[in-house]
Amino acid sequence: MAKVVTNLVERMERVFASLSRNVWFPVLLARLAMAAEFVTSGWGKVHDLPKLAREFESLGIPAPGANAAATATTELVGGLLLLVGLGTRFAAASLAIVMTVAILTSRLKEVHTVGDFFYLSEPSYFVIFVWLVFQGGGKASVDHLIAQKRAERSAP
Repeated sequence: MAKVVTNLVERMERVFASLSRNVWFPVLLARLAMAAEFVTSGWGKVHDLPKLAREFESLGIPAPGANAAATATTELVGGLLLLVGLGTRFAAASLAIVMTVAILTSRLKEVHTVGDFFYLSEPSYFVIFVWLVFQGGGKASVDHLIAQKRAERSAP
């Protein structure tokens, strides 16, 4: 019995080690999913800023025109940066701020229970962005290529 348990533990350790070596894959999936969402959303907003400004005005957001332009641009540019993995941490932090503002100014009034809150997509996006801030762009990113080139230049 002890040998069976030992074999099982060793197999699990090998699987977990393999998963750790390949963490670049879920990072890539998260970046691509968020890029698809925010490039599309940002593109639509950039091309109809007056509509977004009116929505912001109805929500009582100050300087609705300027904030509409900032939000739309952040979504579009941030999404594009996530797509290629360039400045991932900065893009994700900016988009996390956009999600925080969206939750507080627009979506929170729809929330009556904890379940309502977690049914919203914005909290999930926020969590993914925070994870990307901590994790970075991963091996399949321009960030990684830049880091490799910098390491090569500084190596003796």
